[in-house]
Amino acid sequence: MTAGETHQAIEAIFRIERARLIAGLARLVRNVDLAEELVQDALVIALSEWSRTGVPANPGAWLMTVAKRRAIDAIRRDKMRERKHEEIARELDGECDRTAEGNEMAMNDDLGDELLGLIFTACHPILSADARAALTLRVIGGLTADEIARAFLSSEVTIAQRIVRAKRTIGKAGLSFEVPRGAERAVRLSSVLEVIYLIFNEGYAATAGDDLVRPGLCLEAQRLGRMLAGLMAEDAEVFGLLALMEIQASRLPARIGPDGALSTLTEQNRAR
Repeated sequence: MTAGETHQAIEAIFRIERARLIAGLARLVRNVDLAEELVQDALVIALSEWSRTGVPANPGAWLMTVAKRRAIDAIRRDKMRERKHEEIARELDGECDRTAEGNEMAMNDDLGDELLGLIFTACHPILSADARAALTLRVIGGLTADEIARAFLSSEVTIAQRIVRAKRTIGKAGLSFEVPRGAERAVRLSSVLEVIYLIFNEGYAATAGDDLVRPGLCLEAQRLGRMLAGLMAEDAEVFGLLALMEIQASRLPARIGPDGALSTLTEQNRAR
């Protein structure tokens, strides 16, 4: 495999694993910006290491291990600062008393519904509806500010500022990156369903880029919808959204014709 092919393979893996890595790290460090930085650091290291050693058998676990070590280093640095600043230590006592070993054990757990927990956090009522959608599309969907701006018919600068403010608000509020329960979950559910469908829509009809469809985004939205259905087996809206995504996704193989252009519904081969 050439260096260029290796880089392409790494970038493809990273696109798949990025959201899950951020979700797991955000739960540990309680900071979306820091989680994104840690994941980006892991990618830089992977680009260097894998070019020499080849792509490992379990690239997602490799990336998580590297990012986790960076997170533990960051927590240790924070602990040193906390020992020097008693006021900060009191405010963060519950979380920051955890040992580095304890954090490492937490990161070794299966990610489970941590990604869904990050979406519920991003859809907290303290954020405006537009901010919730923009932040989720950026962090979970991996869309750029420009792509999100196209989806919202807005400017890239406006969307970028919206995302920054949303992250800052979450950080100041000290929210937990977990799936809420009971009434708190119900309050956020409509926003969660909205942003999951926005992710699916971006995959079904990409607003920017060379690809007309992005099946990976559709699959991620479907996976999240199935997880929600498992958590909320009695909720008709959840199953309605999941059914809509499933039937639309069934058309994906037939949407692109032999010439690479989108096919209209009447032109699509239903056998596919």
